[in-house]
Amino acid sequence: MATVPAAKDKYRSFLDDEADNVQWRHGAPPSYDDVNQLFEQGRTKEWEEGSLEEIVQNAIKTWEMELSHKVRLQDFKSINHEKFNLIVNGREGLKGEEALKMGSYNALLKNSLPKEFQYYKADEESFESSHEAFRSAFPRGFAWEVIHVYSGPPLIAFKFRHWGIFEGPFKGHAPTGETVEFYGIATVKMNRLTKD
Repeated sequence: MATVPAAKDKYRSFLDDEADNVQWRHGAPPSYDDVNQLFEQGRTKEWEEGSLEEIVQNAIKTWEMELSHKVRLQDFKSINHEKFNLIVNGREGLKGEEALKMGSYNALLKNSLPKEFQYYKADEESFESSHEAFRSAFPRGFAWEVIHVYSGPPLIAFKFRHWGIFEGPFKGHAPTGETVEFYGIATVKMNRLTKD
């Protein structure tokens, strides 16, 4: 009996490319079917194929996939390994290996607020515990979209929206079924602009 190849993810490049040569955190490429469905049902913008907005949106989704699911930085294709620097809210930048070790949630949510105001304490979480906490709270994932691109390229400034449905427990808080969302502004310097 022949196997049917899985459908290619339409929002993330490099998910299916050379999958056998990549060291995946859970042994195989992840499925984004649930969060893609949440994205398609809840997005506020549908960008024209090949537009700068679509390219930026898919590039960030690809980077997040690599950071969350690839074990070795050498397998990342979405970043320049030598130049990558993740700076959040004015903190000191993180190089690729540092961000990979911390994990996406810890790298993006770490802050310098006094402990009593930190509802999420990144320095008390491991890569694994942070991902488990958010997978539990948002079992369908946390969708992400570009709302507006203000400038570009090579230095692209954009506004984004990130949202999910609070359907599972989170750090002692019972699920409410409510949509949790936030907006942000980011910049990314791209040295190559393509759909793939």
